[in-house]
Amino acid sequence: QVQLVESGGGLVQPGGSLRLSCAASGSALSINYMGWYRQAPGKLREFVARITSGGSTNYADSVKGRFTISRDNAKNTVNLQMRSLKPEDTAVYYCNALVGGWQNYWGQGTQVTVSS
Repeated sequence: QVQLVESGGGLVQPGGSLRLSCAASGSALSINYMGWYRQAPGKLREFVARITSGGSTNYADSVKGRFTISRDNAKNTVNLQMRSLKPEDTAVYYCNALVGGWQNYWGQGTQVTVSS
């Protein structure tokens, strides 16, 4: 069992920056990858970014060049540095982890609001 706890959401003006963090606890040694998804009101949850235990990264086209995902394997944490934020980035952001090659875990979500 793995628990994921997100932090760092909030309200920011367009063009601003935020940093999200996710800490994994429990059976964390077998985490394959960690990442972030988001869900805006009335929309489906969508992929944002992912990083493997080896450091390989993937990003959604909508955030490439603006968001950076990083991971501290020793601390089992993943961070999402978000820059040049746009109103359309407003959503609940969820941390995600694949454990043991097949178990999918989610955090409780953290709200990010981009508004002037």
